[in-house]
Amino acid sequence: MDTLGLLALSPPGWGGTLLVGLWASIRIAVGAFGLGLAIGLAGAYGKIYGGPVLRDCLAVYTTVVRALPELILILLLYFGLTDLVNKLMLASGYGRIQISGVTAGVLVLGVVQGAYATEVLRGAILAVPSGQIEAARAMGMPAGKIARRITIPTMLGLALPGLSNLWLIATKDTALLAIVGFNELTLATRQAAGTTKAFFTFFIAAGVIYLVISMLSTWGFARLEAWARRGDPPRTAGGG
Repeated sequence: MDTLGLLALSPPGWGGTLLVGLWASIRIAVGAFGLGLAIGLAGAYGKIYGGPVLRDCLAVYTTVVRALPELILILLLYFGLTDLVNKLMLASGYGRIQISGVTAGVLVLGVVQGAYATEVLRGAILAVPSGQIEAARAMGMPAGKIARRITIPTMLGLALPGLSNLWLIATKDTALLAIVGFNELTLATRQAAGTTKAFFTFFIAAGVIYLVISMLSTWGFARLEAWARRGDPPRTAGGG
């Protein structure tokens, strides 16, 4: 069978299988990135404004996650998280449950993303001019309103380059879920290549798909960063 036939959307082509795997990868990446942002924002505020115990716990979390290889973390969290949830269900008098692959993938990668997002957002928050926050406090603005009106909008433009990298990492880390048997793009590619023995064709196709996702994501985040920085003063040629 020629290359076009192998990549056809309908059988005996495997294009449809690759697209199903791609859709699963995108769903997990989006969910994990969103969960990571939520964890990261809470973690960043906790590290800056929390008490000593909270700061120490967050320091352990970010240090451990960033120190261990992501494949090991995925194996530990994927199987450990499922086992922990079922033990809690049994202890509460309920039966065991089967966590879907998408849900488990989002939770596992979200925890990993959260550790990195914590540091990215913490740095961006600390880069917000302190005078703006002090002025808001002097006007009697509550902490929640300061975060919504000043801190988060101001730090968004500073954090987006780092968050862009985290999104790209999330899209690629979905490939690691193939090791636990989740049918995302990489596993679908391996199945197609193993069945047809056309390894070069299918892995090149998967590489092109990841490249397209990366290019579109880079373009989208660049536009988003330009929007977030629309009120910033223009930069001079010397970077001042």
